Amino acid sequence: MTFRLSFILTVLFVCTSIAQNGTPNDYLSAQFHKERREALRKKMPNNSVAVFFGNPVRNRANDVDYVYHQDPDFYYLTGYKEPNCVLVVFSNNQTDKDGKTYNEMLYVQEKNPKAEQWTGIRLGTEGAKKDLGFEVALNGKEFLNSGIDYMSFNNVLFKEFENDSRNSKRDKADLYKLIEAFKTQIGYDVKVEKQADSNLQNEINTKKSITAKKANTDTKSIITFMASLREKKSKEEMVLLTKAVRISAMGQREIMKAMHPGMSESEIQGVHEFVYKKYGSEFEGYPSIVGAGNNGCVLHYIENSKMKVENDLVLMDLGAEYHGYSADVTRTIPANGKFSSEQKLIYDLVYDAQEAGIATAKIGNSISATDVAARKIISDGLIKLGITKTADESRKYFPHGTSHHIGLDVHDPGLYNNFEENMVLTVEPGIYIPNGSDCDKKWWGIAVRIEDDILITANGPVNLSGEAPRKSNEIEALMKEKSVFDSFSLPKLD
Repeated sequence: MTFRLSFILTVLFVCTSIAQNGTPNDYLSAQFHKERREALRKKMPNNSVAVFFGNPVRNRANDVDYVYHQDPDFYYLTGYKEPNCVLVVFSNNQTDKDGKTYNEMLYVQEKNPKAEQWTGIRLGTEGAKKDLGFEVALNGKEFLNSGIDYMSFNNVLFKEFENDSRNSKRDKADLYKLIEAFKTQIGYDVKVEKQADSNLQNEINTKKSITAKKANTDTKSIITFMASLREKKSKEEMVLLTKAVRISAMGQREIMKAMHPGMSESEIQGVHEFVYKKYGSEFEGYPSIVGAGNNGCVLHYIENSKMKVENDLVLMDLGAEYHGYSADVTRTIPANGKFSSEQKLIYDLVYDAQEAGIATAKIGNSISATDVAARKIISDGLIKLGITKTADESRKYFPHGTSHHIGLDVHDPGLYNNFEENMVLTVEPGIYIPNGSDCDKKWWGIAVRIEDDILITANGPVNLSGEAPRKSNEIEALMKEKSVFDSFSLPKLD
């Protein structure tokens, strides 16, 4: 497919704005998040309320937590990036005791100078009003006895709880307590609530609120509503997502030039992630996959522990995350810079399958069309090479789907019906022939996946990750170029 450089350069220009203090100022705007809440409100049933909770803080080991990552739906609707928070969205205007109307409430972490000295400045209620544009922003502890009469709504919408939040003795309004308070107020799982810790019950005033009465709850509709909103990207989102994709493509380009048989899988991973940081990417969108030879046959191989890639094919599935938006780009290259005859046959077959899949990524076509087209090419090709005898048999060498949405999640939610304008999906066929497979041994240990991020437009599909070569001869040509990492060396350690 044609790579539309003018489009990408226009987007990149918008992306390069930096605030005077040196920090990026190209985050999503408060207006964007407000418009997303308005769009959600239009989908909600009359006289309903939707309640969203932020992601929990997850522990890595002892007193060290993982770097916090906000729940994507919560971030999409608010822009708030801290834990211990709740968003309440009403379908209809509500009136407070002073006669003022409102239709949403954001509960945030309370300002705490002592805690902020350790873990960073908190936005607080005033910051939520000023920076995020909320008229009603309250401290989290106020949600414990919010006074919201959930029984008066026709529908109370929320996502089912995963029970992965921890009860902190030091925080009186952590996520655990916020959820427990909400469960009590809607009459959720009454038996469990009655057995809850007595101190917590006093804290959220559950002695009076526990009754046999239950609100009319719905944990399914909100998932559909959010998927329908998030599957199509706005111009503002495309700025960030395109930058994440381009950064990821640059990582693939640089490792093509730097690759040599003496590298380890983790060193290859490090080159990619260094490029991400150099371009301002905050995180990886998912654990980096670098699988040499037979390791590439493990679809989500993240150990990346092989010390020398030698003459193997190296499958590299990595994606930069930029301001929350994650790319998903895969390239497979020969560590020694030259495809063997068997490697090239498999690689070119996957390339042809991807081309066929991308060609179907047009408005009105079923999203499954990419899989049908790619799978037909691979099935016919494997039979022709004598690796399989039937189309059904080819599925064991191509065991996954071909397309998924990307965005705030690397596997972004969507309804998966037909392609529509401003969707961004992957097209990623693959062939994986593990050691010991029921075919000629010459094919063993060959794993190839080619994955690109495709924007659906009125004029056809646009390959956002096209700066990373895909054709086998183009890959070999780039691998002959000098790398900025050629002269990089470190002292040897005993």
